[in-house]
Parts: sequence; structure tokens; C-alpha cells
Amino acid sequence: MEYALVGGPGSGATLRLDYRAFAYAGKFVVGAPGKAVLRTPDGSPAVPEWEPDDPLPPTVEASEFDDDVVAAVSFSPDRTDPDCCRLRYVTVHVARRGEGLGPRLVDRTVSRLAADGYDRVRIAVNNPFAYAALYKCGFAYTGERTGIAELVLERPAAEGGVGGGGEGELSGEKGADGDRYRAGLRAFRDGDRDLDPVEREFVAARLGEGEEPGGRGTREE
Repeated sequence: MEYALVGGPGSGATLRLDYRAFAYAGKFVVGAPGKAVLRTPDGSPAVPEWEPDDPLPPTVEASEFDDDVVAAVSFSPDRTDPDCCRLRYVTVHVARRGEGLGPRLVDRTVSRLAADGYDRVRIAVNNPFAYAALYKCGFAYTGERTGIAELVLERPAAEGGVGGGGEGELSGEKGADGDRYRAGLRAFRDGDRDLDPVEREFVAARLGEGEEPGGRGTREE
């Protein structure tokens, strides 16, 4: 897979993603945010063996989708802080989740934003799987919340991300990084949104309150 900037904020660039394979697919047809992707270098289908469960309606042609994309992210400048850029949506093809593609795409995009002059990058997450994945990219919980059950994470744009300490290491640390990581997990556990059983098990395991979920890796949105 190759990294590609589809277009910067305000460029009008859009993506047509198959809504059966990508969460937030409808957000990528909006032209205002910038967009970046991981895609095949030759334009071939990113997941040729994937078979969707549901057929398309008669008014939609499969050929209309950007099927060479395996992961996508949208981003735009913070409205109140010109030195900060916000990642708006990160999505990975349903058949390729759990492979670390989301963190890889985010890390490349943050590096690009650093080159464009941003000091910091922020993102809001609404589930503990995305939270853990973004910690691997160097993001940390700010203590702020936005929207419904969303935690705000931040990372210096010029700082390295993927390849650093994972959430397993952080959950066992006694320093500020580990404390902050666990604070976010507790915020999900104690928040207004009821976690589903798998999310509760995931959080409990990383807080040392239960057994590690069998056979599950980090999930990206």
C-alpha cells in the first residue's frame, strides 16, 4: 500500500467509499476537509477477495467507488487555533481492520501536517479501541471531552508515533503517561455511553480488572 494525499483542506477533493466496507463513508464526499489514504499503487482493488453481505441498490454502481483505498482519514484546521489541525474521521476497510493500517495512515498524515507547519494535531474518539490505537501513534488524552462520549487526544505534530510503546506497556507504567492513559480508559468505563460487553472487557483488561479478551486485537474505526 502507498500513502497518498488526496487533497488539502479547502481543495474540494472527495472520496467515494463503499459504505458497506467503510465506517463514515458519507463524510468523505464532503469537499472542505483535507483527505489522505492508503491505497494500491496501481489502482487495483485494495481487497479483491472481499464479498459484501448486502447488495447495492439499483441506483448505485460498484464502479463509482474508489475501490483502491484500504484506509482513509479526513482533517481540517482547528477553528480557534491556527497552529493545530484536527483529524476528523479515520476509517479502515472492514476486511483489513486489526492490521495496524489506521495507525500507519494517521502517523503519515501527522508527519505531513508537521511539514505544512502545524504544531499539534488533535482527534476526538468515541470508543476504547480507537483510543488504544491512537496511543500507539503518540497521541495522549488531554482530559477534555467533546460531543457525546468523545475523548480528545493530542500529539505534537513533529513527534514520532508508530513504533513507540503500545498500550500494554502504558497500562503497566506508573508514570504520568501511564496515568493519563488509564484516565482515558476510566472515562470510557464511567461515561454516559454504555459500553458493549466486548468494550467493557477490553477496558477492564487494560486497567488490570479482568482477563485479556481472547483473540482480539486493537480495532480501528
